[in-house]
Amino acid sequence: MLGNHYLIRILLLSSLVTTASSAIARDPAHSSTRQVGVGAQYDTTHVYVAPDAVDEFVASFLATFGGQSTKQVVATVTPTPSSTTSQLLQTPVGTVSVFGFKTPIPYPFGAERTGYLVTDMDEAIHLAKKSGAGVLVAAFPDPIGRDVVIQWPGGVNMQLYWHTTKPSYATLATVPENRVYVSPVRVNDFLRSFLAFSHGKIASDDPHAPGIEIGRPSDTFRRVRVESLFGKLTVFVTDGHLPYPYGRELTGYEVPSLSDTLAKAQSLSVNILVEPYTSSGRTAAIVEFPGGYVAEIHEINK
Repeated sequence: MLGNHYLIRILLLSSLVTTASSAIARDPAHSSTRQVGVGAQYDTTHVYVAPDAVDEFVASFLATFGGQSTKQVVATVTPTPSSTTSQLLQTPVGTVSVFGFKTPIPYPFGAERTGYLVTDMDEAIHLAKKSGAGVLVAAFPDPIGRDVVIQWPGGVNMQLYWHTTKPSYATLATVPENRVYVSPVRVNDFLRSFLAFSHGKIASDDPHAPGIEIGRPSDTFRRVRVESLFGKLTVFVTDGHLPYPYGRELTGYEVPSLSDTLAKAQSLSVNILVEPYTSSGRTAAIVEFPGGYVAEIHEINK
């Protein structure tokens, strides 16, 4: 009898998750607002490393994935006084903004995981607030445009940016995934808010994803994959009981061959934190680059 009760609870949970996802996907806010996204190649992961580790990080990241760097500059990228090196790494698998602060980092910078390019800053701020996001740092000018830092329900921080001169980046070979960890209490609010802003769609919603993907092979958890003009976003819905390094990886990079990529990375002083494992149609690993940047790398199994 106990087994039947447990089965009924599992089926009810699955039904509730499916219903919630369907309701979120049908939210009329998606069709009543203007699209402010530009493209996944303009979704930059923000990487903060110590100034003396910047060059080693840049060299290892580019040698692992290919690509090129813009010229390194020293600039103030915050609304209050600060100084940092800044450069953009453009690779076939994703774009990275690298900061090596020479001064203490003003709050709340360093906690924003990504920067999204938008077509109109004022419209983007209005849409973000209308969608349920809070503004942590009001819009401010930087050397090449304007920025704002927002927070989605569930505590996910992001930066939106706009350039005075419209940038033009090559289309990516593969689109990276922004990996966010959200509590069960806040996940539906986060999804509703982010989907309304991004005009995105839920590509999959698995209430029983394999726990090996969060370092807990004996358990399952809810995993939601979202796609939009801003790129891919994967939501890990957990109780926060996560072994290191899960939750520290900001981005997942798709590569043609994981084994070849890891072999190249290891020759460049990149540490493998989680050995390759296979789950849900992909083989993945988690690595740490010089300077401390933690990332997931995966290959789609064909």
